[in-house]
Amino acid sequence: MNKHLIVIVGPTAIGKTNLSIQLARHFDCEILSADSRQFFKEMQIGTAAPTTEELSMAPHHCIQHISIQDAYSVGDYEKEALSILTSLFAKKDIAILIGGSGLYVRAVTDGLDDFPEIDPAIRITLNDVFEKKGITALQEQLQTLDPVQYNKMDIQNPHRLIRALEICIGTGTPYSSFLSAAGKSRPFNIIKIGITADRQIIYDRINTRVDHMIEEGLLKEVTALYEFKALNALNTVGYKELFKYLDKEWSLETAIAEIKKNTRRFAKRQLTWFRKDPKIHWFDYQEDTKKIIQKIDTFLS
Repeated sequence: MNKHLIVIVGPTAIGKTNLSIQLARHFDCEILSADSRQFFKEMQIGTAAPTTEELSMAPHHCIQHISIQDAYSVGDYEKEALSILTSLFAKKDIAILIGGSGLYVRAVTDGLDDFPEIDPAIRITLNDVFEKKGITALQEQLQTLDPVQYNKMDIQNPHRLIRALEICIGTGTPYSSFLSAAGKSRPFNIIKIGITADRQIIYDRINTRVDHMIEEGLLKEVTALYEFKALNALNTVGYKELFKYLDKEWSLETAIAEIKKNTRRFAKRQLTWFRKDPKIHWFDYQEDTKKIIQKIDTFLS
């Protein structure tokens, strides 16, 4: 295979966007996003989506291309991403995949497991449980129905909890029984690059980014989306905390502090996920891009 997908991963706020643009310009190729939060066109500030200037520096795909009201699953993304890559590889030998959403990266590189169709009413019921009883009710239910999956998944992510539960309930079989260790073959080589830093540096960068988001108008963005706050897409860091402020449950200072805390927790979960992959070649966030390019060149040659 003479087609190569360069995958750039790492925790939020580490500098993946900047690196991807530098690599895209060097290798004269295009960028495919695997950041599930940046798919939604209504959510720009709170997801740290690439700016207009950054988007103009290299062609991007799957950035703000759907609405928060659209039904769009990781399975839908896998199909769309592979279709885009087919088109990109018809023109060039290299493409770049960037993102901090581990499941979406894996959907492209390894493929998803095959699950049966589930009655949509089950998800509606589970969303209602989450809305009325909170995430603890979902966690307890999954621990009962599929303790194997409960012990290995991110149980703080309501989207993943609901997905696992709907499979358990809809099939009468544990979600974990549908998971396979073997990945699907892809018609391209995969080169994985990870960007990281000491934990305190990551946390400081996150705190600075959140302050910048507030200055850029995050509260105004969230306020405009208030009527849609029940949608899954908006049950995410940066939005759910400010909804509590708008509901007068928290002060603005508390909401901002919670955004920082929850983003730090999210970054920790991202690193835990990616560090399980021995195929990722890690670099410090301050590493000279030339050294990263040299590493990539060793694989390309």
